Amino acid sequence: MKISVIGAGYVGLTTAACLAEIGHSVRCADNDEIKLALLRNGQLPFFEPHLEYVVSRNCNAGRLQFETTEKAVAGAEVIFICVGTPPLENGEADLSAVANVALTIAQRTTGYCLVIEKSTVPVQTGAQLKRQLQLYAGKGLKCDLVSNPEFLREGSAIQDFFHPDRIVIGVEREEAAAQLREIYRPILDQTFKCPVHAECTHTQKPAWIVTDTNSSELIKHASNSFLAMKISFINMVADLCEAVGADVTKVALGMAMDPRIGPAFLNPGIGFGGFCFPKDVQAFVRIASKAGCDFSLLKEVENINKRRIERFIEKIRQELWVIRGRKIAVLGLAFKPNTDDVRFAPALEILRSLVREGAIVSAYDPQATEKAKAVFPDVRYCASPYEAAQDAEAILITTEWQEFSNMDWDRLRKIVSRSLIVDGRNMFNPAELTSRGFHYISIGRQPAFSLDEDPPIAPSAELHSALK
Repeated sequence: MKISVIGAGYVGLTTAACLAEIGHSVRCADNDEIKLALLRNGQLPFFEPHLEYVVSRNCNAGRLQFETTEKAVAGAEVIFICVGTPPLENGEADLSAVANVALTIAQRTTGYCLVIEKSTVPVQTGAQLKRQLQLYAGKGLKCDLVSNPEFLREGSAIQDFFHPDRIVIGVEREEAAAQLREIYRPILDQTFKCPVHAECTHTQKPAWIVTDTNSSELIKHASNSFLAMKISFINMVADLCEAVGADVTKVALGMAMDPRIGPAFLNPGIGFGGFCFPKDVQAFVRIASKAGCDFSLLKEVENINKRRIERFIEKIRQELWVIRGRKIAVLGLAFKPNTDDVRFAPALEILRSLVREGAIVSAYDPQATEKAKAVFPDVRYCASPYEAAQDAEAILITTEWQEFSNMDWDRLRKIVSRSLIVDGRNMFNPAELTSRGFHYISIGRQPAFSLDEDPPIAPSAELHSALK
């Protein structure tokens, strides 16, 4: 099937490449000429595991091409809208890019067209989109508007596309649902050859959820807001654990054994970041407010999350007394591992606070250094965690990269000025690092545990994976 995907960001490029991988002919469009030039030369504008391979493979096979929006929509039969919807100052989603795409489709497309709204948008956007298409359409344009929210996690977006737990669509006509089902059939039937796993064991077929457009649009905001709420809840519990002498990982483990709760997103730390959760919570609050509904619960979720940075900085103050002039190593800049995305990253807020207080900061991240430099050019960026930790009086763990789990602790202890680790992600076993000569501070846990007993889910494969 011939498909156009408008937007070459995280969602658009992943969607385009994966649709090409399952056999469709795809034109991926963007109005950023610099980004298009990079893609045509085989370079990606961001890091995402496996994406470079899938893009290259399908470009070489002729199934994936990169065009401007005007060229991509001309004569298209199926169009996925995957442009960004960043937050405005009042928290509402900026829908100008979506509106511009709608106008281009209306002016450049004739005949029948299936328009698929995949960008994260407020409820009732689909109705507005269809109205705009009808108002500005040239002669002969007929279209179906379908809502198809994305659930791609940065760092595992390729796997999420090929092995989703559910595919949600909102439609007005059964014919449109049937057409979209045909597009996704290899995914629904799991009949494609997986490019991510050499010996793929994923056989579970995803759920196919068909609903009305408004419900479909609400599902994405409701899902992300609920997960954000879960993170803020366990962070609040972590604060209580510190105050009364309990251990949050044991509390989380006990909670997670309840199948109604589960382990996902019960890993306390420095709060959620990235482009999705913060903006989607804000947008959901605004959506509810405009509809006359009180979402003060989510406002407090935001407030708890914002306070995580100051609480973390206070832990550093308690250990160093004065931050000004102290050498501090920050390990991790991306908002989560396996991505180079620093948008709304807690690590960058920590950098900002440290720089403001006069600390001498060295930072390292396996992928996000260049993007962090664009925000904080005056920070010293290093090529390894050991270079960042040289002569440091504190090492801060702010992103849970697997690389940090494999560090040489004996080497690290020899090169630091003071053996202090403040772990904002609860990556490590307190007893193990204490036995190696470090003073180890984490979130909501007791300082150390006997090596004779099992560590209290530290590190926790279940809880950590939930943040990815």
